[in-house]
Amino acid sequence: MDDARREHSPILTSYRRAGEAAAAAAEVEAGLAVAPDPAAAAFFDVDNTLMRGASIFHFAVGLARRRFFSMPQITDFALRQVKFVVSGSEDLEDMASATTAALSFVAGRRVSELVDLGERIFDEEMADKLIPGTLALAQGHLDSGQRVWLVTATPVELATIIAKHLGLTGALGTVAEVRNGVYTGKLVGAPLHGVAKAEAVRAIAEREGLVLERCSAYSDSSNDIPMLSLVGNPVAVNPDPLLRAHARERGWPIRDYRRRAKVRQAAMPAAIAGAGIAVGMAAGYAVGRALRA
Repeated sequence: MDDARREHSPILTSYRRAGEAAAAAAEVEAGLAVAPDPAAAAFFDVDNTLMRGASIFHFAVGLARRRFFSMPQITDFALRQVKFVVSGSEDLEDMASATTAALSFVAGRRVSELVDLGERIFDEEMADKLIPGTLALAQGHLDSGQRVWLVTATPVELATIIAKHLGLTGALGTVAEVRNGVYTGKLVGAPLHGVAKAEAVRAIAEREGLVLERCSAYSDSSNDIPMLSLVGNPVAVNPDPLLRAHARERGWPIRDYRRRAKVRQAAMPAAIAGAGIAVGMAAGYAVGRALRA
C-alpha cells in the first residue's frame, strides 16, 4: 500500500480516532495541571511495565467476585475473542466483532457504577501487583517537574483510577461510548493498542504543548514500538524478546525489574492482555467461582 492510501486506510483512521478520543477523555489530576517543566512528559504502559500481569485481568477477578457478569456473557464473548486472536486478523469487521463481544458486559451499565467498583478493586486486586522499579522511574519524572501519563489499552476509567491512586498526571486509555452516563457497548475508534497509543500520545502532546523530542516513554511490549519511537527518550522495561532486540539494535535503554520467580506468574495475565479483554474476563469469572466455592 502506498503512503497516500495508507494515510486514509480505515484501520489507520480508526487508530487516529481512538487516539484523539483518548486525549480528549484524559483528565489532569487537580494540582498537576501546571508543571515546572511544561514541555516534557513521560508516558508509561501499564501491563507488565508498571503492574505485573494484565490490569484488565485483575479488574475481571474483582468483578467476578462481585458477580458482576454471568457465565453466558463470558462464554459468548470469550469464544469470539479467541477466534479473533487465533486468526491474527486486523480486518476491521473482525476487530469490530471482537470489540463488540468484549464490551457486551458493560452495555447498559452506568459509568459511575464501574468507577466505584474500580476504586475498590484497585486496592484489593491491583495495588500489590505494582512494580517498584517502574514506580521509581515515574516518581523520578514527577520529581524533576515533568508530567506523567499512563497509556494503556485498559478502559480509560480504570486507567484513570490507577493514575489517581499513584499520584500521576492522568491516563490515556480505551474510550467506550457513553450516553447519559450509560455505556452503549460500542468503542470510540479502535482499542488503544499499538499504533493507536502513538496517536494518543501525539494528540495529548499537541493538547498540552509537549515537545515529543523531550518526552520519554516506557513499555514492555513490541506492540508499543510506534509509541516508543515517537519520543526522544524511549525505554524498554521488562521487554518481550522482540522489543529487547529492537531496543538493542537502536541503543535504547533496557530496564528489567522482573524477579525470575515471578516471570511465569506474569506470563498468563500478560497473554490475556495481548489476546484481549474477553479472555481476561473469562479467566476472572473462573477465578471468582473458585474463590466463592
